[in-house]
Amino acid sequence: MGKTIERSQTGVRIEKRLLKVLKGLAEHLDLSLGDLLEGMALHSFENKPPFSKSTLGKIRQLKEVYDLDLVAADSHRLKERGAKR
Repeated sequence: MGKTIERSQTGVRIEKRLLKVLKGLAEHLDLSLGDLLEGMALHSFENKPPFSKSTLGKIRQLKEVYDLDLVAADSHRLKERGAKR
């Protein structure tokens, strides 16, 4: 039996193509977007890979479909279009 939790509704800004890939993956895995993100975070916190090889293959397909060329090295270096710095 699972643990009882309390969820919070949040408004998070996220890169548009990345969101499309995440939504597509959630649909493929028959999960809600929130459940997918929770699972990814919990695996990450324990330094465990969240995805199987076959799921990584699906992610590659979705990235191609949605033209997502971002990689981990781009993290924290993204500039929003029109943003002043």
